[in-house]
Amino acid sequence: MSFHGFVRQIYDSIIGLSANKNALAWLFAISFIESSFFPIPPDIMLIPMILATPNKAWKIAGVCTLASVLGGYFGYMIGVYFFQLIAEPLLNFYGYLDKFDQFKNLYHEYGAWIVFGAGITPFPYKIITIASGTVHLNLAVFTIASVLARGLRFFLIAWLLKAYGVAMKNFIEKNLGWLSVLFLALLIGGFLLIKIF
Repeated sequence: MSFHGFVRQIYDSIIGLSANKNALAWLFAISFIESSFFPIPPDIMLIPMILATPNKAWKIAGVCTLASVLGGYFGYMIGVYFFQLIAEPLLNFYGYLDKFDQFKNLYHEYGAWIVFGAGITPFPYKIITIASGTVHLNLAVFTIASVLARGLRFFLIAWLLKAYGVAMKNFIEKNLGWLSVLFLALLIGGFLLIKIF
């Protein structure tokens, strides 16, 4: 099977799952675990769900936002209570442990902006949630930045897909192969940028 065929099969499966009665539960679970340890962002399910059911776009974005923020608290708790047991091996696995001490110092000055920036970009949000707990970033600051960033990201996607859904769906389906490569490159690029900085 070609790469394009493989991607098409996954895409079709996710579109099918997106219209499934348990789709919101799956989205909630993926959004929750992505904020603390899972490497794949929830967008991979959020986008096809909105394309499949555009009349539920705001509900889908709301579920994704809520789950992501709650998952962020779980990542925060990992940082607070289980740094050596869980967070340190996770940071080591992703290759971030060496940079962590430098990064920790930035939190005291720029904590809210760091959380907000990571929440709306391809930057792995789980690293920020764990780091926030490890350095004991003010929980109110963490919450506000997380809600604003994750809400902005997911509701913006929902609005774009709701407004341009049919055209967007046609564009995605027509260009699925190279869009998948681009998405993968952005994901890998996000991880590489963390290692560089």
